[in-house]
Amino acid sequence: MNLQLTILAGVLVSSMAVRAQAPDARAILEGARMAATLTKLDEGLSGNLKKDGLAVPVTLFLQGKNIQFQFSEGKGEPQIYHLRLNDNAFDLFEIINGKTVRFPDAKLVQPIAGTDVTYEDLALRFFYWPNPKLEAEENINGEACYKLRLDKPKDSAGRYVAVYIWVHKKYGAFMRIQGYDKNGGLAKEFQVQEVMQVTDKIWTLKKMQVATHDPATGRRLSITNMVFDSPKKAKPQGLR
Repeated sequence: MNLQLTILAGVLVSSMAVRAQAPDARAILEGARMAATLTKLDEGLSGNLKKDGLAVPVTLFLQGKNIQFQFSEGKGEPQIYHLRLNDNAFDLFEIINGKTVRFPDAKLVQPIAGTDVTYEDLALRFFYWPNPKLEAEENINGEACYKLRLDKPKDSAGRYVAVYIWVHKKYGAFMRIQGYDKNGGLAKEFQVQEVMQVTDKIWTLKKMQVATHDPATGRRLSITNMVFDSPKKAKPQGLR
């Protein structure tokens, strides 16, 4: 083999080795999902949505593709929602007086209690969109991250058409999310400001800033802070 062929063979082998070692986008996304909401149903993430001096208590539970979230406005009873997710579909229910009522698709994009967080955001539905793509490796606030792209399944409800998620390479927690509308404009940005360690292997969200943008200009319009406490033993209610 002459020198040129030897060099070419070496390049091809190196290229194949790099591709073989490339991380799997689905595995990265699964790890970020675990870090975002935990995997044990009896461990909930409790915290608050804070905007303009008001705080709305909220709790998240997750078991596989079953998510329950609760929030309270004022001194009233908590509003309870249950989300069942599949790759190409979802079922969302509201639990009222112990009865399960189907949640209307149109309400999915509505803000919760006047904050920048919608029902779609709180449920992190886009974490279950199929076929994530690993686009790059980038630094977020000096931290090495994987950048994933997810595209909304056909005929699925919700505002976002494409979502980018940056996942911390070491800890597996997501660090930033950007949601884009049907015209390609930035509609919402989630920026993690602090994470917390809950087990030897799992880090999860502690504090995140959620910003609404004008998709036409990219200008930031308003901000809500989502702050969670350390996981506490608690049980979800109603539908399982």
